[in-house]
Formats: sequence, structure tokens, C-alpha cells
Amino acid sequence: MKVGDRAETTRAFAAADAAAFAALAGAAEPPPAVPEPLINALFSYLLGVELPGFGTNYLKQETRFLAPAPYDEPLTASVTVTRLRPDKHLVDLATECRRADGTLVAEGRALVFVKDRVG
Repeated sequence: MKVGDRAETTRAFAAADAAAFAALAGAAEPPPAVPEPLINALFSYLLGVELPGFGTNYLKQETRFLAPAPYDEPLTASVTVTRLRPDKHLVDLATECRRADGTLVAEGRALVFVKDRVG
């Protein structure tokens, strides 16, 4: 792993996904756009499965939501390594999510702990 390494995933959420999420959250109705926690789940997936991958411990996530994410529209989430701290087994990553037309839906950063994979 090195600074600049990047992983991405694309997913479209259906209104049924939001209805299921709303039911789990105890909400009466699903929101008019993809709920923010479902967008953050894309980052979680990437960190745990793609980059850094298995064994990653999520320590911190900061996300700014900038635009709505319509249902049934592909969203592409990405994570990019911005800093490695091998002495502490820490990896800093930039996170972003875009709609198919390039509109930036969310951006932020994540901090993860990855034993024996940094450096």
C-alpha cells in the first residue's frame, strides 16, 4: 500500500433499499433521496474489502454531504490513501461519492488502523 492507491465501487440504491433502511431506523417513511448512512456504507465496504481490506479497523470518518443522491442512479464511491503512518499502523484516506453525471454528493476523510499492512 502506498500514498495515491485508490479503490472505488459503484452502486445504485432503489427506493426499496431506503424503505428497508427506514424500517430498521424506526422511521415512518423513507427519505426523498438515498439516506446519508447508506452512502457512508459504501466507504465502509471499500475500506473493509478493497483498500486497505481485510483486518481494517475503522477509527474515524468525517463526511460532508453536498448534494442529494437520487434513487436508482449509480453512485461511485472512492477511497484514496493520502498518508501512511507505519509506526502507528494508521492509514489516512480521502473519501468521495459522485453521481453518474459527476456531481459530488459527499466528500471527506477516513482514518483506519491496519496491523502489519502499513509500511
